Amino acid sequence: MLALIKGAGDIASGIALRLKHAKFDIVMTDIERPTSIRRTVCFSEAIVNGSAVVEDVKAERANNVDEIYDIISRGNIAVIADEKAECRSIIKPDFVIDAILAKKNLGTAITDAPVVIAAGPGFTAGVDCHAVVETQRGHYLGRVILKGSAAPNTGVPGNIGGYTTERIIRAVKDGIFRPVCEIGDVVKAGQIVAYVDDEPVKCQIGGVLRGILPKDTPVHKGMKSGDVDPRCKREHCFCVSDKALAVGGGVLEAMLALKED
Repeated sequence: MLALIKGAGDIASGIALRLKHAKFDIVMTDIERPTSIRRTVCFSEAIVNGSAVVEDVKAERANNVDEIYDIISRGNIAVIADEKAECRSIIKPDFVIDAILAKKNLGTAITDAPVVIAAGPGFTAGVDCHAVVETQRGHYLGRVILKGSAAPNTGVPGNIGGYTTERIIRAVKDGIFRPVCEIGDVVKAGQIVAYVDDEPVKCQIGGVLRGILPKDTPVHKGMKSGDVDPRCKREHCFCVSDKALAVGGGVLEAMLALKED
């Protein structure tokens, strides 16, 4: 069965990994120039580099519907730069999963597929999708909601190693982002990890740099540009997170519960 996932960032990629392991065919859509932070675990990198491998699953960039089918036939995930997921009307997926995580609905409708699932806040199950999966860290992470909505966005990142907002690296101004550190580097509090134009961007805490925007990304002041993991386990930079897998498990549960026989 064919699932179309809108978005190809780290949570969407965790969903895709779980679904691929469960033998679903996967198509993912994203913007032409993705802004994923955790690039080592994002299938969106296929748009930039032509292909991407996350753990044991490979994705390839598709430029049209014929290429989507060809990539799927070879057992890989197809990723296409299609911001509005217009390919949906041609490939007619059995499932549509909105994993853009925009905290609002950017155009997904309950009529987009036989089963439509949304990750995170901004959607109401029974109105613009059939089910919502909770993405907020905590007791309800990954739970399937068949009536109502996920917890509202608090604006505060999840607690990792005792830190929330402090672990996020943000652009200091509008401009062009230029990293000077790489994903997997161990950094110290106050260290310069990037520049926006000529202005330095520093991390607030020490740890391992789990994610950072690529070179020459246009940014605006306050834009999330990097992520420091205070647990300082470098291997975590190259595998899907517990959160992404939990959300992926919820999506898989909803798909199996709601699919047409």
